[in-house]
Amino acid sequence: MVTTPNMIDIWRQSYSENRSLEFKEAKTQFSNQRLMRYCVAIANDGGGQLLLGIADQPPRPVVGTQAFQNPVGIEEKIFQKIGFRVDVEEVDHPDGRVLVFHIPSRPKGTAYHLDGVYLMRVGQALNPMSEDQLRKIFSEGAPNWLENPSKTRLSSQQIVELLDTQTYFELLGLPYPTEQNGVIERLVNDRLIDHHQNSGYSIRRLGALLLAKRLTDFPDLARKAPRVVAYTGTSKLDTRLDQTGTKGYAVGFRGLVHFVMSQLPQNEVVEAAIRREVKLIPEIAVRELVANALIHQDFTISGTSMMVEIYSDRVDISNPGEPVVPIERFIDGSISRNEDMARIMRKMGICEEKSSGIDRVIHEVEAFQLPAPDFRTVYKRTLVTIFGHKEFNQMTSGERIRACYQHCALKWVMSEHMTNQSLRKRFGLSDSKSAIVSQLISTTIEEGLIKPDHRNGSSRKFASYLPFWA
Repeated sequence: MVTTPNMIDIWRQSYSENRSLEFKEAKTQFSNQRLMRYCVAIANDGGGQLLLGIADQPPRPVVGTQAFQNPVGIEEKIFQKIGFRVDVEEVDHPDGRVLVFHIPSRPKGTAYHLDGVYLMRVGQALNPMSEDQLRKIFSEGAPNWLENPSKTRLSSQQIVELLDTQTYFELLGLPYPTEQNGVIERLVNDRLIDHHQNSGYSIRRLGALLLAKRLTDFPDLARKAPRVVAYTGTSKLDTRLDQTGTKGYAVGFRGLVHFVMSQLPQNEVVEAAIRREVKLIPEIAVRELVANALIHQDFTISGTSMMVEIYSDRVDISNPGEPVVPIERFIDGSISRNEDMARIMRKMGICEEKSSGIDRVIHEVEAFQLPAPDFRTVYKRTLVTIFGHKEFNQMTSGERIRACYQHCALKWVMSEHMTNQSLRKRFGLSDSKSAIVSQLISTTIEEGLIKPDHRNGSSRKFASYLPFWA
């Protein structure tokens, strides 16, 4: 492989660093340990290039590097330390010496480690992989849990008795076939059921989870039914309702969302001197978060299910499994844990094409001027809390910082930029609160969640901001 100065300049024009591209200045040196960590993390993320001698902030000038004067020698050290080959290339750029480390992707089903620590990139940081992420990697190539049969040796009549095929065709926007063979053919083509030459049909777990008339008809899936719990106050002390869903995710999705909305407390708001009652949380946000929780759950974790917990001031929506995308990248991330399920639910209009409706959730939250949702990982679960209305002066410092970061990330996704003015609008604040918002922006920068967009110069009046990973 030969990397030219022109290729270096093309890489430098990339809008942001990504999983396959990392820049470091390293003008005089770069530690061996740090280099090994980046090689392992980039390999675990699919491979890519690490470039030394280039500033990591736009416009990314070539500054040159004196690190690793013996490229062949460092190649040998890398191989001896981490056990896989990394090609090191020295490029004589007009503005200085650049070192390019060409890092291969890890093999399927394998994760690399450094001294027993399996590393991955999270924004600009290198973090240990979670147990959930490692389990997913090690299971690559093994039969997918959703593809395995839940019921076997069935007739075509039994298939239509167990699955809500009528609703399935309605959701797809297709006319219901006049003959049963047409129904069965569609289910086979969509890989929801299988035909076996000598033993009839089998229903895959995916087909049952999506289309079951009654999930209790499938003993291995009954515990995967969504559960809604409502409490009378702000704690779990007094439960007023605990109900488990009965239908498959797709055919029961509309009813699930409507049921959750029916259990939400009412909030009283005043607009244009008119007092009216609204639900604690907008339906679009509930719909998107429930869809995400259903699709992204880890089905290999037994004895647990997707849950919606309703309090008087907030709603918790959680699913089994730790996220495959770092929490701080939920707004722009689009990796699906269960792509086959996401594919079918996209066809039925239940989730978005890019497998993530989190940006829509944030947009809706901002439109209603609600506190920023709180995304976090608890023991073997992913949890999002979405709150009822609070005035800006009622929000904690952490809530304000979280809202600032999410607003900045949402603007970036929308190909826009956060400014003091846009953040004031997000909170419903007047121009007189500009100084308060400037202080919030400064605090969020100090937390490492956003950064100034230097391409707009140093003017504070026209300052705009980017999420830390942009």
